[in-house]
Amino acid sequence: MTTEQLVPERDPSASLGATRRTMAGGLPVGPATHLAQERERLAKLTWTNFDVKQLGSTLGAEISGVDLCTELSTETIAEIQKALDDYKVIFFRNQPLTSDQHVAFAKQFGELEIHPFIPSNTGVPELVRFEKTAEVAGYENSWHHDVTWRAAPSMGAILHAIEVPPVGGDTLFSDMGAAYDGLSDEIKSTIDGLSAEHDFMKSFGHTVPADRKAETREMFPIVDHPVVVRHERTGRKLLYVNRNFVNKINGLPEAESRELLDHLCDQATTCEYQVRFQWESDSIAFWDNRAVQHYASSDYWPQRRIMERASVIGSRPTS
Repeated sequence: MTTEQLVPERDPSASLGATRRTMAGGLPVGPATHLAQERERLAKLTWTNFDVKQLGSTLGAEISGVDLCTELSTETIAEIQKALDDYKVIFFRNQPLTSDQHVAFAKQFGELEIHPFIPSNTGVPELVRFEKTAEVAGYENSWHHDVTWRAAPSMGAILHAIEVPPVGGDTLFSDMGAAYDGLSDEIKSTIDGLSAEHDFMKSFGHTVPADRKAETREMFPIVDHPVVVRHERTGRKLLYVNRNFVNKINGLPEAESRELLDHLCDQATTCEYQVRFQWESDSIAFWDNRAVQHYASSDYWPQRRIMERASVIGSRPTS
């Protein structure tokens, strides 16, 4: 028999149908059909105060026709909030914000937090500064929500690119609504009502001097948040665990907790649920910290990458 005789007349996938399947090791393959409804909903949205280009299947949009350096109308701010709720992460190009303008824009969406473990922009405590060089490498290349170790984690974050490398340094975002929807009914039933233990020590413990650990622990005790939270504005169910800050899933034996947490974190970072943003200087990313996880690709060393972030204080997550 020749190779030509083995070649089928049609794609062998045609016999499988549009069904998500689990391969050895628990990895899913096949079409993520549950994304279709949300993708089509987003494609039909219309906007009054700016133009929108949808980037990902269920998340991510680039907004143009608005100048964030100016004072925006109440209607424009409200529509930006609506776009954030719909697309989960939104992007702007060519926005040369000063530090004061960055803070002023962010304050349109709520009170701003001051991060206790990451240096701020000198003179502007609300802006966290990430300045990566050959001497200070990037360690943000892990999937996470920001500050889930707080009782009330941030609602969202606005990241401004000050200086970017010529190649690399992208940021990826993953949709936690799509991640939850893609779980099996059995897993959904298992995690409904469960909570997880969130702890700053997992990622920031090494930054705290030994003689201040007890004091810092008192300021930031371990907190429990639901494994599945409900978005306060959209009502959408969202998967809410991440490897950076979650110690365990409460109420389960250690091995079972670890296995379930690994499965949920793998689910949260499925490629079909992601959008990837390639930065330019003066680009802005504004993400919903509850609806997405993010990952800063650390593939540009020893090049410089300087970013500044303002984070809007949120409310305590509920199920």
